[in-house]
Amino acid sequence: MDNRYITSQGDTWDMISYKVYGNEKYVDKLIQANLHYKEVIIFSANVKLNIPEANLINESKLPPWKRGVQ
Repeated sequence: MDNRYITSQGDTWDMISYKVYGNEKYVDKLIQANLHYKEVIIFSANVKLNIPEANLINESKLPPWKRGVQ
């Protein structure tokens, strides 16, 4: 499920990631979905960006062997 995000003046990749996913770590996912804007650092208003679905993982503070991850 892809969505759209319309930028506000002054938005940056990390701000957009935080707004749509609640975490700045998805910047790479956003840029990959919007390669024609990859050189933009600060957006102007009304730029339409594709927002891919993030497979948000419930991150645990437990080490992998206690989470059942191998």
